[in-house]
Amino acid sequence: MQIHNIKRTHPNKEARRVGRGGTRGKNSGFGNKGQKSRAGHRIRPEIRDTIKKLPKKRGYGKNRARSVVPDDLRDLVLNVGLLEKNLEAGEITIAALLDKGMIKTQKGKVPPVKILGNGELTKKFSVKGVTVSEGAKAKIVKAGGSVE
Repeated sequence: MQIHNIKRTHPNKEARRVGRGGTRGKNSGFGNKGQKSRAGHRIRPEIRDTIKKLPKKRGYGKNRARSVVPDDLRDLVLNVGLLEKNLEAGEITIAALLDKGMIKTQKGKVPPVKILGNGELTKKFSVKGVTVSEGAKAKIVKAGGSVE
């Protein structure tokens, strides 16, 4: 078999040119009058008319990409592995985290902090005044620490 012997399994639909006169007769396969019979016809979706009739609410474009929770209310996340690496055994408070440079103030305010359980823990920590996840709490207690 050679390349000039190969035949199509399906007809070439792109080769058929509709609406150019020829043997197709009076309306050239386009039916009767109207937008659908014109060259380059395109009917916009019906839903678009409905959308365009709805009023835009105030502030629609400016802030819609922002998340629902403002940045100053989000918890800063620290993992147990980071505490193991950067801190000595002892008490963990927000003040201690600020002193070590593990968290920074945002717009002059101390953000809320949450400790998560990613990583290993061998040091004994007592956590006070910081939100702790269930996994992190289990690891801290297992290492001999406490959570208040």
